[in-house]
Amino acid sequence: MALGVSLAFVSLNLYDTSTRTVREFVPVEPGRASMYLCGATVQAPPHIGHIRSGVNFDVLNRWLTRQGYDVTFCRNVTDLDDKIIRVAAAEDVPWFVVSERNQRAFTWAYDQLGCLPPTVEPRAMGHVPEMIELMRRLIDKGHAYAAGGDVYFDVMSYADRYGKLSNQKLENMRAAGDTDTDSLKRDPRDFALWKGAKPGEPTWPTPWGRGRPGWHLECSAMATRYLGETFDIHGGGVDLIFPHHENEIAQSQAAGDGFARYWLHNGMLLLGGEKMSKSLGNSLLIPEMLRKVRPVELRYYLVAAHYRSPIDYSEEALQEAAAGYRRIEGFVTRAAEVIHDVDAAAPLPQAFVDAMDDDLNVSQALAVIHEVVREGNVALAHGNKEQVARLLAETQNMLDVLGLDPRSEQWRTTGDDGLREVVDALVAVALEQRQAARARKDYAAADAIRDQLAAAGIIVEDTPQGPRWELAR
Repeated sequence: MALGVSLAFVSLNLYDTSTRTVREFVPVEPGRASMYLCGATVQAPPHIGHIRSGVNFDVLNRWLTRQGYDVTFCRNVTDLDDKIIRVAAAEDVPWFVVSERNQRAFTWAYDQLGCLPPTVEPRAMGHVPEMIELMRRLIDKGHAYAAGGDVYFDVMSYADRYGKLSNQKLENMRAAGDTDTDSLKRDPRDFALWKGAKPGEPTWPTPWGRGRPGWHLECSAMATRYLGETFDIHGGGVDLIFPHHENEIAQSQAAGDGFARYWLHNGMLLLGGEKMSKSLGNSLLIPEMLRKVRPVELRYYLVAAHYRSPIDYSEEALQEAAAGYRRIEGFVTRAAEVIHDVDAAAPLPQAFVDAMDDDLNVSQALAVIHEVVREGNVALAHGNKEQVARLLAETQNMLDVLGLDPRSEQWRTTGDDGLREVVDALVAVALEQRQAARARKDYAAADAIRDQLAAAGIIVEDTPQGPRWELAR
């Protein structure tokens, strides 16, 4: 599919959790796509389970953009909730110290893994006025009530629709469990929109007393503030379906908003079959992961599985993914030495387009990339420059959709760029000496130079175009 292709020929299908079916994507407004992603709750620095969601929805953002949509992507930050307050109390620091520190860690991690910045990244505590207005609307419509300084959503007032997203029956649901006591609630399943002031906690004034917002209220207020009363896609981890996303739908639609038309959820990243979390002590933080593989290789690992599938983390699988990416990277690097101008407008292979339009089937899309790379390596071996040029353009354009193009500015710009230029010059001198030794048939000297380079972590490969080098992985 060529860049700028008419949207009339595009048929993207996405699995919608709310209907439990794969549906054709038809946006609210033709040519525009609006997407909200439940981003970080910043009580701790991110592990790869947190960042998987950001990477998966970054791919969706890129694909929608590639199809020609004008995308508004809103990824929020929950900068105050019960967990953040507990961490701050344990450290004896203000809540915003914890939030700001971890927000910076998340931003760094998203950047390291090549996630494009969202159109807007609102913080919950900057939107308390919108939350107060939403509560007022719910109270006026009889769907919420104030009690003892708290404000609760009345689940029974929405009983005919509550539980549809998570496919649960109201009579089988447990108490919300979001307050110290249910004594102020009409029904234990009612959830808190606003929590009355407590000693040591931050508070804001409302018509119903000072306090702070509940978690669910925050996202509804921010989503509609930036995307409108009805928008296209709401995303997040599968663990958010209930109660968080269920409650978002209830409070937003009860207030009269259409809210999200498609609900997308990425699978969990597991460790030994268990959800990765700080409480289990099994989280793998991003800086630790980037000591094992390069950022682009970690991104490849996180996108290689279908976004809805769980990933059970293992070191072996991570290294296999890194090796898989290096095979692609190797072809791109070798081909780029032969072909200097790549056609960025070259059409994408139809098999790749079909895979991406099939609920973002990235695993199948990667299979297409690997097949093109195999063809490209054969073309390189036969010196078929015309075919190499076509296959290189296809490969880079497909990788660009996935945020994996090794020649993109993201992955070429690293902290050691200047150093690489120096190393490149020094290696060039060594390779000239090696070539001179081979020319005079002093193969022992040539082999010794190659061995010395290998000992220094530099791998030399002899190609029809001459020797080339790369750092050992």
